[in-house]
Amino acid sequence: MPGPVYIALEGAEACGKSTHARRLAEAIGAVATRETGGTAVGQRLREILHDTDVTELDDHAETLIVAADRAQHLAEVVRPALDRGQHVVSDRSIYSTIAYQGYGRGLPLDDVRRINDWAVRDTVPDLVVLLTVPEDMIAARLEKRDLDRFEQAGHAFHERVDEGFATMAALEPDRWVVVDASGDPDEVAATIRAAVHERLGV
Repeated sequence: MPGPVYIALEGAEACGKSTHARRLAEAIGAVATRETGGTAVGQRLREILHDTDVTELDDHAETLIVAADRAQHLAEVVRPALDRGQHVVSDRSIYSTIAYQGYGRGLPLDDVRRINDWAVRDTVPDLVVLLTVPEDMIAARLEKRDLDRFEQAGHAFHERVDEGFATMAALEPDRWVVVDASGDPDEVAATIRAAVHERLGV
């Protein structure tokens, strides 16, 4: 039997990460969690990050807040679950910070990686599932919700974020799997489940 695995779902806003992270966790009996906000401390940090009234947050400060959330999340949720022998499925991970604060905000990638490498202490996902959805579908989904601070960041920002995810997936094909999430949710869930089984044996 394979040991416990740590899986992250990544992608653009409104691509279905939360839904499919939950469904995958249920399918493999994993702990379902998220970044940011996967702990009580993290929830308070998330409120700052996503609050549209926060208009003067420096990009460097934003990056450090996300890293603080991640350090707490790994210490409180992810590592204890893995140590107990449980799988973990997370809605976002370290790679979101590289995409959002590195590619999206334009901060030096080496600096963003270094800060987050220190926060994670070698605990990185065994597999990253990148969900892709056409831009028009994402726009239609976002029209139905009150947009948070990141969702309001603008088209150019989100193009850079998407480019970041695509670049990371291409650089580490053994760690990443790209799934078209635009179709029927049950079919998408089945595709994700099959990819996880093929890659990790769970």
